[in-house]
Amino acid sequence: MRRMLRLVEAASRRHHRPADMHEAEKAVHAVRDLGLFSPVHVACLEESVAAVLILAMRGHGACWRHGVVADPIRLHAWIEVEGWPVAEPDSTQRCAALLTIPSMEEST
Repeated sequence: MRRMLRLVEAASRRHHRPADMHEAEKAVHAVRDLGLFSPVHVACLEESVAAVLILAMRGHGACWRHGVVADPIRLHAWIEVEGWPVAEPDSTQRCAALLTIPSMEEST
């Protein structure tokens, strides 16, 4: 996980225009579509990191979050745009964020 965090932090340090919801959804769906052809399981951590990297390569930023849901206890990672989870079920709203890496625009 440490390597993935470094990737997200590096991508988030660059000045990017904030992604809009449509751009962010396209990135998340592209990662999920490609994950269907992967020989290994692609979970939310890999999906969210890949989506941040895709957005960064296109000059856009998004907030990355890693959190926990209490009942049943499970970890989850996702990206947010304008404070809203991108391409996530409503249950993501119940996640308590444990780690947040904002895009450069959000941290200034």
